[in-house]
Amino acid sequence: MATRSRWQAFTRAWICGSSTEPPRISACGDATNLSVLTKVKVPSWCATIAVITLCLLPLAQLAFQLAFEDLGPDPAKLLMQSTGEWGLRGLAIVLLAAPLAQRGWRGLFRYRRVLGLSLFFYVSLHFLLFAQVYVDWSGALLVEELKERPYVLVGFSAWLALLPLTLTSTDRSRRALGRRWRQLHRLIYPATVLAWLHLFWLARSDLGEALVYGLAFAALLLWRFRRAQLRPR
Repeated sequence: MATRSRWQAFTRAWICGSSTEPPRISACGDATNLSVLTKVKVPSWCATIAVITLCLLPLAQLAFQLAFEDLGPDPAKLLMQSTGEWGLRGLAIVLLAAPLAQRGWRGLFRYRRVLGLSLFFYVSLHFLLFAQVYVDWSGALLVEELKERPYVLVGFSAWLALLPLTLTSTDRSRRALGRRWRQLHRLIYPATVLAWLHLFWLARSDLGEALVYGLAFAALLLWRFRRAQLRPR
């Protein structure tokens, strides 16, 4: 009987009390243990790798579809559209980082460099696909397209505006440029407008997606303009 009593006591202690007690937060019957678990921090490099992985998932999906010939009758066109769309989404996410950070959610802001490099990666893929499919890497044909098609001109200009931001995204570049670094990175604003014009001219009769992006970009740029006006001189 003594052995049985000790076993019952051990069992009750192991399951954190008898079945008549109300359910508790943690398996050990002490809420402080949960707080210990929630204080466990993920290493910054692990979080960075996770963000990079998320940014590369659309590319992985496109590569999977391409490998299994699941991109429809015009794979090149779909690849160009998809990479361009992810470039626009990347612009919106990067611009959204600061407003969210002001409201206490700094997740996007903390990884804005990774997000910015990812959006440039997709925009560059978009441009490289255009160079391969439409101009066959011909400089003369590219110049002709830039002259005759406004959407190509503004799209190429947006890529050029984003290029110096990518090249100066390192901490070393920021220290070397000083205050000029922030001024240089304001190029993201005209790049956003040019990217939207690229989409708008391509949309032609179906303007729904272009209008949605236009409203989103207008709201984000207006927020930044108002913040700049309220900032003490």
